[in-house]
Amino acid sequence: MTKRWPMWLGLLLGLGALLVPFFLQIDWVTQWQLATRWTSRVGFPLLILAYVARPLVQIWSNGFSKALLSMRKYFGLGFALSHTVHLFALITYLQISGQPAPVATLYGGGAGYVILYAMAFTSNRAAMTAMGVWWKRLHTLGIHALWFIYLASYSGRLLDPDTRLLGVITVSILGLTGAIRLIAWLKIRRKRISANAP
Repeated sequence: MTKRWPMWLGLLLGLGALLVPFFLQIDWVTQWQLATRWTSRVGFPLLILAYVARPLVQIWSNGFSKALLSMRKYFGLGFALSHTVHLFALITYLQISGQPAPVATLYGGGAGYVILYAMAFTSNRAAMTAMGVWWKRLHTLGIHALWFIYLASYSGRLLDPDTRLLGVITVSILGLTGAIRLIAWLKIRRKRISANAP
């Protein structure tokens, strides 16, 4: 039960980010705009922890990395809950503002949610057994796809002076975690080559 706290944390973070803007003295549309932005950001650390949990064990196997890996599923589910709140905020904002959804948001974000929910609904032993090798393929592809969606989104913020700092911080975190995954992959690959060497 104690391992499930990241899942409920994700929900609380999403709801908190949704509600906070409504305590500010700003207009209704701006409140929902901020809710959309903040609900997207609060779940990001949970995604990052799920993304690096296994690679950290493969590189530095210790008590911390093993504990992180044992909760990886719940970090992922926490992100899914947080981002469900974000989806609600985004749809509401688009409706009350009258703005059409950008093409990139509609298709890229839509594909991201399909992947996210596919991963969330198969995050159990029964699905893993039923899907066999396809379970690992789905979750490997899915976590990389979500990482890339954030990278593509925040790379665009590097061009705007008003959002550049946020872009630099987020893209740096994404770059670091991507490097961790690459190092782990190279380490495992070298072990396999050595094991198969004559």
